[in-house]
Amino acid sequence: MTPDTLSKTSPARAIFGLPEKLGPLRTNRLIFTLLIMMAAAMPGQFGEVTQGTLYDAYIGVTVFVAGTLLLFYGAEKIFKFDIGASLRNAKWAQVPAAALMGAMPGCGGAVVVVAAYSSGNVGMGAVVAALTATMGDAAFLLIATRPDAALVLLPISLFVGVITGWIVDRFDHTHLQRSAVKSGDIAPIIGNTPRKRDYLYAALVLPGIVFGIMDLAQVELTAALSTGVHIMAMAAIAIGLLIWTVSPVKATTNPADGAIARMTEETSFITVWVLGAFLAYEYLVVFGGLDLQTIFSSVAMLLPLIAILIGFIPGCGPQVLVTTLYINGLVPFAALIGNAISNDGDALFPAIALNPKAAVVATVYSAIPALIVAYGFFFLAPGFMN
Repeated sequence: MTPDTLSKTSPARAIFGLPEKLGPLRTNRLIFTLLIMMAAAMPGQFGEVTQGTLYDAYIGVTVFVAGTLLLFYGAEKIFKFDIGASLRNAKWAQVPAAALMGAMPGCGGAVVVVAAYSSGNVGMGAVVAALTATMGDAAFLLIATRPDAALVLLPISLFVGVITGWIVDRFDHTHLQRSAVKSGDIAPIIGNTPRKRDYLYAALVLPGIVFGIMDLAQVELTAALSTGVHIMAMAAIAIGLLIWTVSPVKATTNPADGAIARMTEETSFITVWVLGAFLAYEYLVVFGGLDLQTIFSSVAMLLPLIAILIGFIPGCGPQVLVTTLYINGLVPFAALIGNAISNDGDALFPAIALNPKAAVVATVYSAIPALIVAYGFFFLAPGFMN
């Protein structure tokens, strides 16, 4: 048996759907998963810090992401409608509708707008509105940890997205060429029937929502219950990592998939980014001895610009890191909102695949309002929401 193959009788294959041959992507993910598990199992302070970080990610972010996604995707299945046709017929409301979809936590709404753009259902203004309004997966982290900041940032991003989209539609008539792209080309189709791993993950994560709410309400748990929640958190994180390891999903799930499967896949995916950001921060502070607050304060003037430039990076990982730094008081609200407006999350991946030039143009357009809004807060309201 080679390093990237597994036994046909492996229990992991039966529960998690592991293929006999993992391939490069899954092999790399498996290595990351094993490293996280080994770090959590280490004795002493290193293991304690790692386990504490995993617990914080589960109780403070993962459970709320799972609940939000299940509600959103469940409602989407119940109230079936053709989003592409609705956007095409929306006329003047097309840009606000696209911005509203982009403003939804996660990248799903923005990806749908990009897909509608590729088929000629919406214009460039709608894409720019969605990409400007989206905060990607980092929105889940902010909502779970700083709901007060989220209540301010998300509406501002939505408003800026609408205005920017309308301006772009007024002066720019660039359009992606119609393509024969199928939904499965953007995101692989998993299926509408829940899998064993979906039921297992939901059985652990959904009860965690109750404990997550109790944690927000600062309800004290008994020692026995606290230990039980800790064990459940470690199990949920481990199972989520395994699900992510074998997942065919690279960015976002397909709208044709079932609600529970989409929740499982995307929650696992988002949790990995959150773990990476949380662990990087904790390790740097606890073991690296870095005083990030002092370092960032020496370049305070450049922080909004740096955050905006980070927003140009496709994917949600860098954006989750910026949000983590804000939550820990290391970067100002001006930097966070600049990053939120400039970043396109995972929605940039399908845009690049369909038309790289148009994707770059849309990103550049979103950078202009990001600079204006970020430095507006930096100079006019330097202590706002910090």
